[in-house]
Amino acid sequence: MLQCDDYKLPGSLDEAFDIMDRHPGQFGLVAGATDVMTYARAGRGGDVYFPILIDLTRIDELRGVELENGRVRLGACTTIAEFLTNPLLREHLPVMAHCAMWFADDQVRQAATLAGNFVNASPSADATPPMVALNAVLTLESRRNGSRHKRTMPLEGFLVGPAKTQLSPGEIITNIECDSARGYGTAFEKVGRRRSLVISVVCHAAMVKVGGNGERFDDVRLAMGAIGPVADRLRECESYLIGKPIQLTVVHEAARLPLGRVRSRTRQNYRRVVVESFLEKSIDAALGSIGLSLDQNGARSKGYA
Repeated sequence: MLQCDDYKLPGSLDEAFDIMDRHPGQFGLVAGATDVMTYARAGRGGDVYFPILIDLTRIDELRGVELENGRVRLGACTTIAEFLTNPLLREHLPVMAHCAMWFADDQVRQAATLAGNFVNASPSADATPPMVALNAVLTLESRRNGSRHKRTMPLEGFLVGPAKTQLSPGEIITNIECDSARGYGTAFEKVGRRRSLVISVVCHAAMVKVGGNGERFDDVRLAMGAIGPVADRLRECESYLIGKPIQLTVVHEAARLPLGRVRSRTRQNYRRVVVESFLEKSIDAALGSIGLSLDQNGARSKGYA
């Protein structure tokens, strides 16, 4: 059960910092609470209790999206549902729309926030692999001696392990910046014990940009979750594919490269099979989203769009 003595809804970051200053070591921060609620209900860590619970979802400074110099800035309290409904996000971060379709159900998507998914630091968090592949950088803000301080950190470096991050006491994620993926073919794959409302056994994001009239890979972004303690950027696969022709045989060879990355505590052999098949499937699906595909003879079979 999740319990608190006092529930606060600050309207600004300064108000939130005021509450934190008055109750050092006694507060918990939530923004959607979709992870902490299920954790408490399941009793996996015993009852979850905070003297003061601070809900950040009413803070305007933690909302909004904008595009600048090829980077997308998202407020920390951007919800997963917004990736399905916001036109700018659908255009520039299409992989997150694919991810959102797999993310729990509509009610949870309306509440779950992007920063909350990161802070929870689950190895199987669905939103993490696509944002890692998009070179996401977090802005972390705190207040000391009345002055606000900011630092930035790549999402890859922020995540340390299951439920472990580089977030310092008194810090709040205020925004996330990532690359625009406009013009990329994108896909998101996930496998679990059922179709939805499920923790991922493996989840995977793929983005491809093609050149040479659709004949070669100009850029490839690949990241996978739930195969280890944190989401993995599959750079060896990316490097292998970039510049090579779009052929099934090439993709098949690339899909074998990350099998040694599987280091989860359970079901390692199964996950290795999934990793290989997901890489092939997701790259084909990403190509399909821009009018290309792979045939069994190793050549593209659709017209370049």
